[in-house]
Amino acid sequence: MASVTRQYQDFILDLLSPLEPLPRRMFSGVGLFSGGVMFGLLVRDTFYLRVSDATRAQFESAGSLPFSYNRAGRMVSLAAYYEVPEGLLDQPEELLQWARGAIAAAREVKRRR
Repeated sequence: MASVTRQYQDFILDLLSPLEPLPRRMFSGVGLFSGGVMFGLLVRDTFYLRVSDATRAQFESAGSLPFSYNRAGRMVSLAAYYEVPEGLLDQPEELLQWARGAIAAAREVKRRR
């Protein structure tokens, strides 16, 4: 997996600045954290948000796909994180709503553990 560029990371962090996300390097990407939970993922200059059963359909209806990568010749998919629809990056207020939903989804998973 190729790493996320600093330029892309800074762009996403700027869009999400009202949420004060904390970026952490993870493997070859960057995890985005809020309140001790990971709600976003940046990999290969693509932005993914945490989904729940309640929000997954919203992402799917926008044409988003789950985060996936190739491992030992097999495609592995992580259904917990879906790609942010590209047009959403041009709608900062709407993006913040989706990101807040991702934070809520991540908190719910943490509560259940």
